[in-house]
Amino acid sequence: MRVLLIEDDESIAEPLAEGLSRYGLAVDRVATGGAALAGPFGDIVLLDLGLPDMDGIDVCRRIRQVSHVPIIMLTARGEEADRVVGLEMGADDYLAKPFSMRELIARIRAVTRRTHVGAPHATLPVPAAPQGGHLYVPGTGVAGPAPRRPEALVVDRRTRQAWVGDDLVALTPKEFDLLALLAEDPGAVYSRQQILDQVWDPHFHGPTKTLDVHVAALRRKLGDPAWIHTVRGVGFRLFVPASRG
Repeated sequence: MRVLLIEDDESIAEPLAEGLSRYGLAVDRVATGGAALAGPFGDIVLLDLGLPDMDGIDVCRRIRQVSHVPIIMLTARGEEADRVVGLEMGADDYLAKPFSMRELIARIRAVTRRTHVGAPHATLPVPAAPQGGHLYVPGTGVAGPAPRRPEALVVDRRTRQAWVGDDLVALTPKEFDLLALLAEDPGAVYSRQQILDQVWDPHFHGPTKTLDVHVAALRRKLGDPAWIHTVRGVGFRLFVPASRG
């Protein structure tokens, strides 16, 4: 699925486009209404209302005159009157900032389902195994307490960021280094000394409790202690669920 993202604020557009791409969406970004109206509109339009050259309401109206492409308005204008005008001008949905990526993807799925543009579960997959500086660890694919952890883990060494599902995990530099090391070979056991040598320093002489504190913090931030298994007397490993066939 191809998305036309109409957003002039780079600090919003860049992470938004990156998040959408992790769901398998191809994103075309423009910063003005004029550029958007030049097309193509793609399979769905995400439209900011506060554009530098014209009001997003006018952009929506003019797109709707020539196309039935689904339109979701993304805006800081959260008043009821703004939502009503946007929907009356032809928008299919209206999402007030700030919003989560999870909510946006849910809205895209709902809109495409209503407008019959493709099959949402086929066009919005769980992120595929990333390439380059990315490390990918699958979830169980099954929600609920047994088995646990349906979400996948993605670690991006290039940007030093990590996600569980579509949630960005806020990590300290050492927590990220520890997670990235374990994610290099999911399932493999890393001894305590190996971790201290590679994440801290081969000549590290601090308290050994330091590693345990960081592991505990990492488990908490990942949202499930089952992500990191303790191998008694040896060290730690990143847990990978067995294939269910």
